[in-house]
Amino acid sequence: MPSKSSARIAALTVAAVCSTVSAVVVTSPAHADVVAVHDIQGSTRTSPLAGQQVTDVAGIVTGTRTYGSSRGFWIQGPSADDDPATSEGIFVFTSSTPKVAVGDSVTVSGTVTEFVPGGASTGNQSVTEITRPTVTVVSSGNALPKATVIDSRSVPAAYTPEGDTAASGSVGALTLRPKKYALDFYESLEGMNVAIGSSRVVTATDPFSELWVTVKPHENPNRRGGTVYGAYSSQNTGRLQIQSLIPTATEPFPTANVGDTLKGTTEGPLDYNQFGGYTLTARTLGTVKAGGLERETTRKQSRSELAVATYNVENLDPTDATFAAHAAAIVDHLQSPDIVSLEEIQDNNGAKNDGTVAADQTMQKLIDAIVAAGGPAYEWRSIDPVNLADGGEPGGNIRQAFLYNPERVSFVDRAGGDAATAVGVTKVHGKAQLTVSPGRIDPANAAWTNSRKPLAGEFTFRGKSVFVIANHFASKGGDQSLHSQFQPPARSSETQRHLQATAVNSFVKDILAKQKNADVVTLGDINDFEFSQTTKLLEDDGALWSAVKSLPKSERYSYDYQGNSQVLDQILISPSIRKDCDFTYDSVHINSEFSDQISDHDPQVLRFRP
Repeated sequence: MPSKSSARIAALTVAAVCSTVSAVVVTSPAHADVVAVHDIQGSTRTSPLAGQQVTDVAGIVTGTRTYGSSRGFWIQGPSADDDPATSEGIFVFTSSTPKVAVGDSVTVSGTVTEFVPGGASTGNQSVTEITRPTVTVVSSGNALPKATVIDSRSVPAAYTPEGDTAASGSVGALTLRPKKYALDFYESLEGMNVAIGSSRVVTATDPFSELWVTVKPHENPNRRGGTVYGAYSSQNTGRLQIQSLIPTATEPFPTANVGDTLKGTTEGPLDYNQFGGYTLTARTLGTVKAGGLERETTRKQSRSELAVATYNVENLDPTDATFAAHAAAIVDHLQSPDIVSLEEIQDNNGAKNDGTVAADQTMQKLIDAIVAAGGPAYEWRSIDPVNLADGGEPGGNIRQAFLYNPERVSFVDRAGGDAATAVGVTKVHGKAQLTVSPGRIDPANAAWTNSRKPLAGEFTFRGKSVFVIANHFASKGGDQSLHSQFQPPARSSETQRHLQATAVNSFVKDILAKQKNADVVTLGDINDFEFSQTTKLLEDDGALWSAVKSLPKSERYSYDYQGNSQVLDQILISPSIRKDCDFTYDSVHINSEFSDQISDHDPQVLRFRP
């Protein structure tokens, strides 16, 4: 059976091959001369023969894709040229199950097409293919071309050239320099038979039967086996996605966690898709050697420490089977923090789109599960959103919510907070107070269109006020990928996050203007990196500081995506908390590195003495 991701790629393949938007078509006269694969591939990312007919292209079949709509096979030419920029392999798109086998010597006639996975609007690179093929099998059982080894020595340290400004930043027409740039190196092998040796897993097996390895074990490693993403200008070039051409009924795709090793040789054609870029589609798949990764447990807060956590519970609704697991995470691994900001709490009937917005059943079911797990009887506060106004899964009405332990913390209730009312700040007896608690920050601001509005709450701990702001900023959806043809890739989604960060920063400044030494904790799924402009805007004028930066660079991550361990979840603190360095921060790795995750985010915990 095909993986789910292969099926989604397949569907896009058919759409793109039949679309003039996603396929590069040249209107030059038909070309019937016999050409070699490397002549078709050329020395740039797009074929010099795109849109033309080619006849009797010779090659050995190195892999077949027999499932989904993206059915076809790869061939590799029998005679390489002396140009390292020109690939010797190519994909032949058949649409139906190919009638060839690995090791067949074939000739192929058809149309050269440049297919853009996901469509041209994604900014993805194109894949050179032969479509509408006529295939002749010359002989069978031939030896395969020797695999090109991808390893730490062959992959360059630099990731990509700058795009051509005359082509809107595209690298598509630039001559490949495979010895200088990693993306050029991988492109020069597009469609070819490649192999890796034993390699460390840097993104766990996902539900789509994919995993990621690194062929550069010393590239920005962390102690748990991942590869840390620490700057826009410092891409991790050794990352490579692994899929399988082997039917799962014959050989199930291996289950691996970060830090495991894909041991032995993994070999097959090098493909490119929208869900990760360059991908080794394995004809021969290594075996997984467990690395022994275990879920982390943070320490318990002392009596005088306030523990504040953020945890994205990934679209939690009453029908989910994960309540006990989330409860165990909070009680056993987070050690029952005093305050927990929860993100992605759905309404009482989840994604059913019937106007329901209340989430009291969702919250009560989680609280009951926490008690059953041996934790405290938390209380909760939240504000129901306007139906369908906060983005997320349609009908789910995700929102942030506070859990708090009433035996340790008191919530200051001030009536009047609702979905449309903006929380303000007043000064009473020399101290800052919220006008409503809980309350939403500037909900009418365009920054929050189709996005979650921040939830502000006032708490007291050992007689001292603490202001907590729970956030879930706009997602990165719509951004061009790291492997985009446009370099540097556009990050269009950050425009809204910048507006959101500015709004939250302004609100924090309002609190600090009323009380300079107020303790303010701003936390949640910020959906952006600790080095991003979003974080800088949150920190503007020293109003806040992202406490994840108190960790060593190799420990800064809460999320694992396409081989990169990265920060999306943050806890930012006001100067009164930071100034004495009397705080501790922990990114508690219980989800992102594991194949059996209950959320794709790792929770974060801050402990300090107000």
